[in-house]
Amino acid sequence: MTPVLPAYGRSTLAEVVPSVGAHLGLSDCTDVLGLPDASRYVLLLVDGLGWAVTFEASDAAGYLAELAGDAIRLTAGVPSTTVTSLTSLGTGLPPGGHGIAGFSFRCPGRATVLNALAWLQDPDPREFQPVPTMLERAAAAGVVVTRVLPARFQGSGLTEAGLRGGQFVGEADDEAHRIRAVRDAATAGDRTLVYHYVRELDHTGHTVGVASPQWLRRLARVARYVARLRAALPDDVTLLVTGDHGMLDVPGHHRLVAEDDPVLMTGVDLLAGEARFRQLYTADPEGVVDRWSSRFGDRAWVRTRSQAVGEGWFGTMDERVADRFGDVVVAMRTDWAVLTTTFPKEHTLVGMHGSLTEAEMAVPLLLA
Repeated sequence: MTPVLPAYGRSTLAEVVPSVGAHLGLSDCTDVLGLPDASRYVLLLVDGLGWAVTFEASDAAGYLAELAGDAIRLTAGVPSTTVTSLTSLGTGLPPGGHGIAGFSFRCPGRATVLNALAWLQDPDPREFQPVPTMLERAAAAGVVVTRVLPARFQGSGLTEAGLRGGQFVGEADDEAHRIRAVRDAATAGDRTLVYHYVRELDHTGHTVGVASPQWLRRLARVARYVARLRAALPDDVTLLVTGDHGMLDVPGHHRLVAEDDPVLMTGVDLLAGEARFRQLYTADPEGVVDRWSSRFGDRAWVRTRSQAVGEGWFGTMDERVADRFGDVVVAMRTDWAVLTTTFPKEHTLVGMHGSLTEAEMAVPLLLA
């Protein structure tokens, strides 16, 4: 098995909004994806909507499966996880450009780990990720930009770092309210861009796994929601649907706890990342690579940061953010995971993601 490497600049999540921007008149934007020409777009991100699991479950996928014939295959960046993917989507940059390096990663100058999902205002997200987002650029160009997101996301570190720009519309769990909010935003001007996020599929996958009947039922519900949303939008609005990563189930007998193996932790000063993509911070990267490679063999890709950068994992690396990425990165190959005692909730997850397998990396871009 070889790692699925992102084709940065051609077919990753980072190319979606710049491709839309080319049709909305944004300077320095090129449509490398061949999107339909329009002046109004809704971009719906379904958390956990991977290519493989979605189209293998075509009966449950319903309306989404109907759109599969014209789907564009994209990949997430590395790691294949929500915070990194959403920031690439929002900024149009690869992970090495924006520096939101994963679910958790080292916060340089503090010798601590930043949990990007629990991030509020420290460090200041606008300083931590200062590059203007594509949403800010679109709003500055006169496009009516709206983010229709769960209300609790307003002002969060992740939202401010990667998805700031335009108006924020906080919505509740009521689907009819969501649809009205998206429709109203999509028709609020001659040129509009609406970013909309739905999280329930990912939550179900983490809780009970993507092989479960519950996940299939949730996928079917998401598909019905997308169909209702499309029906509510005027014909001149183009609806784009994508995901931030795929997912696979990790069985109990394929889980190791890093702290239970003293050899693995030798020389490791900080451990971060996710169970499928560990980021290790160390003054002895070569020694850590040797120990982790010997322990996992063909169950993981183990690289120093410089090796991973050289192979194209993170795209062009901005040296100002390089230290956020592990000195050593460990990407699990098949259905194995390396857990940590520092994040107990991780031990309850069934479905996981973060690594460079096809199941985790490939996501669809559906044109409705």
